[in-house]
Amino acid sequence: MSDTSHPPHRHAPSGKTPIFRIGLALGLTLAFVAVEIIAGLVGNSLALLTDAAHNLTDVLALGLSWYAIRLAARPAHASKTFGYHRSGILVALFNATSLTFISLGIFSEAWQRLQTPPEVQPAILIGVGLLALLVNLGTAWLVKEGSEHDLNLRSTFLHLMGDVISTLGAVLAGAIILFTGWNWLDPLVSALIGALILWNAWGILRQAINILLESTPPDVNIETMLQDLQTLPGVQGIHDLHVWSITEEMRMLSAHIVTNDQNLSAVTGLQRQISQLLAERYQIEHTTLQLECAECKQAELFCTWPQKSPSPETSH
Repeated sequence: MSDTSHPPHRHAPSGKTPIFRIGLALGLTLAFVAVEIIAGLVGNSLALLTDAAHNLTDVLALGLSWYAIRLAARPAHASKTFGYHRSGILVALFNATSLTFISLGIFSEAWQRLQTPPEVQPAILIGVGLLALLVNLGTAWLVKEGSEHDLNLRSTFLHLMGDVISTLGAVLAGAIILFTGWNWLDPLVSALIGALILWNAWGILRQAINILLESTPPDVNIETMLQDLQTLPGVQGIHDLHVWSITEEMRMLSAHIVTNDQNLSAVTGLQRQISQLLAERYQIEHTTLQLECAECKQAELFCTWPQKSPSPETSH
């Protein structure tokens, strides 16, 4: 006998919807990119141009996140039985990959400018940097709500917070250059910004890959889970256990539960207890349980798919 449990529908956060907030942040960021590119060219500042390039990727990140949220809202159907929830994970993976390549480009340009630092216009660097700081703080605030439990939103939020820190660095560099004439600070700040971007990108990239590989969520201890399940009356054994994520928040579990021979109503009660334990302690609300009254002879805790033997025609 098997049982599948589903979570209750989650309600949207209070206030404006994520689609509206991301759309507003997209418009503000796109308008500011043009301003920052012009200022960077006029002021001959790599830090401003670096920040403009990062902001341009934010435009792409915001646009993709906006589309992924709309796509994820589509219902499941015959060819997409899990729906489109993982579209956000794909966007997060793309965002992290693009940030990695941008960081490498920043390192290359910063190294060249460190060899022969060009003259920088610190007044432009400071003025535009302060304006960028306000814009980036505003757009990051618009995207922050819900990012704690959504990898798609968090990848976009980290994009924007990277801009906040990078523009703050550009302003500080401009202030120091204004009083000291140390033009080499501009490419140095750019390199530090690139390192920060790369660090954030790696964290998102690692999480996205783990989800796509259907790894066990990092905060789920399988041994502790087994101990908890085996404390329930009627659970005699567990095998063919799988725990994975569709998205960062949507967790799944399937398992074979060995129990004693009992009537249908008693089995239903045990299934309910297992599902409730998993939801309360491990935030796993999608469970598929197959109950058996006798353990299979070759049962294993983790199911291993058999490898197909090569056909006689292909073997040598």
